[in-house]
Amino acid sequence: MLNQANISHVLTNEQNISLSEVGRLDKQLFQQFEDKFVVQPSLSRLLVSFQANKTRPVYRWYKFKEAFSASLVEHLFHNYGINAGRILDPFAGSGTALFAASAMAIEADGIELLPIGHELIMAKQILDAEFTPEDFERLRQWSALRVWEQSEISVPLPELRITKGAYPEKTKEAIEKYMGACQHENSRVQSVLRFALLCVLESVSFTRKDGQYLRWDYRSGRTQGRKIFDKGEIPEFKQAICEKINEILEDVSPNHQTTVFPVEKLQGQICLYDGSCLQLLPQLPDSTYDAIVTSPPYCNRYDYTRTYALELALLGIDEQGLSRLRQEMLSCTVENREKDLLSINPQWKTALAAANEQELLQAILRYLEDQKAQHTLNNNGIPRMVRGYFYEMACVIAECARVLKPDAPLFMINDNVRYAGASISVDMILSDIAEKLGFYIERILVLPNGKGNSSQQMGEHGREVLRKCIYIWRKS
Repeated sequence: MLNQANISHVLTNEQNISLSEVGRLDKQLFQQFEDKFVVQPSLSRLLVSFQANKTRPVYRWYKFKEAFSASLVEHLFHNYGINAGRILDPFAGSGTALFAASAMAIEADGIELLPIGHELIMAKQILDAEFTPEDFERLRQWSALRVWEQSEISVPLPELRITKGAYPEKTKEAIEKYMGACQHENSRVQSVLRFALLCVLESVSFTRKDGQYLRWDYRSGRTQGRKIFDKGEIPEFKQAICEKINEILEDVSPNHQTTVFPVEKLQGQICLYDGSCLQLLPQLPDSTYDAIVTSPPYCNRYDYTRTYALELALLGIDEQGLSRLRQEMLSCTVENREKDLLSINPQWKTALAAANEQELLQAILRYLEDQKAQHTLNNNGIPRMVRGYFYEMACVIAECARVLKPDAPLFMINDNVRYAGASISVDMILSDIAEKLGFYIERILVLPNGKGNSSQQMGEHGREVLRKCIYIWRKS
């Protein structure tokens, strides 16, 4: 008769066997791609993340933590000879790739689902192409005179369940008066004032973006976890918004330059599509783009509808709209339900077959399902999320191959991940799928310093450095 200790021993042996199979297939796939991996000392985490944008005019205005830097786009385009034509970013985010390309006189198309991305990109375009000297002067007046403080109109600040109580009461009242005063301005100034407000929401709130969720300062009155979070000094609204307006003026003042993105040649046109790339990519014409540069959501459980909830609420997204956005996103959070991909595009049978035939992926999915059955996962949605992520990415990759011109490159920034002790080599799995869908794997550039797995994973399974890479694929 099996006692509890024997049962635990059997389960551990089964887990080790399954993990061994994942490890064996991972080594086998590494042998296939070993000569493609190139450690690139010039690729620092600073360059590949938002950090390098922090001190760069225009790009520094809004802290879009998931973005890569404009300098990285310039680095890749310079090294791989992208100096004309049209590029695409199917996960456009705050538009870094689009604006960096445009500043190099390259036309740029982007696809973005979240309204916050559209608002950021639109405001920058308005500042660059439509703002008049009178509009700039009005911005100066808003900062110097604090126009909203004299406003008799207040517009109620929209809230979601997860954003209630996010601001000190005095700050909330100031934001509502600011929104009321904005109504008296022309549409261009309104757009930029709203953009400036979006830029400071997090700093004046009790919250901080922290991967999968918003972290709440103890002063919010919300229930704290085991470790109390102290955000530090929370600036007054008038200080934060005036500094942001002044920063914008400093970067784009007509006294210093005539365009937001100073260039020697005319800028390339930017076109932004609103919606999910799974829905919109199939509508783009074949063999259109000279390059694709993108960073899809990572398979890391980050829920952007939660981390950007303050901004989405301000933009009028309600609970139903938030849920819709979450389900339309690429599957990267445990709340994503399975998508009927063939109903979106019946032409994706080949892409789904490529995912079905990827041995390492299938071993990982079997292992995660086993862990779910044994109740060892901290969330039972993990296997569904991982499966959805790779099958949806297979469809995205197929579409990217279709819309690229022959021999055109695709640059993709992505991270490997780890669940229940199983390292998931996202770089090799996606590259193997890409080879079956019309790409040649030219290089996989590896950052010299990888990242560690989560503290929970380290506690249970030990520390393991995970690769952070930039894939360089070419359409065959």
